[in-house]
Amino acid sequence: MAYMTQEGYDKMVAQLRHMESIERPAASAAIAEAADKGDLSENSEYDAAKENQAKLEGRIAALKKAIAEAKIIDKSKIKADTVQILTTVEMKNVKNGMVMKYTIVSESEANLREGKISSTTPIAQGLLGKKVGDVVEVKIPQGTVHLEILNISI
Repeated sequence: MAYMTQEGYDKMVAQLRHMESIERPAASAAIAEAADKGDLSENSEYDAAKENQAKLEGRIAALKKAIAEAKIIDKSKIKADTVQILTTVEMKNVKNGMVMKYTIVSESEANLREGKISSTTPIAQGLLGKKVGDVVEVKIPQGTVHLEILNISI
């Protein structure tokens, strides 16, 4: 089960519709076009088109599964007293004083450029359930970092 916002859910549904209505027919057309070119046993274009179709079908199946298992979170019921999914956390690296701000989201909605990190990342895992003023120790690939929670908002 993946927790996500209504916006994230709607994006996934739109992506699925696009794949099924635009990309799938295009993949079928590419296979038909390649098949029209003759001997299938030596037709690399046909093999590539079939491979692309298989990859597309795999992505469609994965997206359908994610949509079926999605649990939409009602933002109005979230409180900013502790760090939880869909809260925005402002924190300071205790060692170097660097201040960071991230929103904890589902894996499918994560986008570091937008300041959205997946709830499955080491930083999010270390922050979940903590309160303002708490200092958490987080193991990251570069070592261990100590983060002080400065603010939690929705």
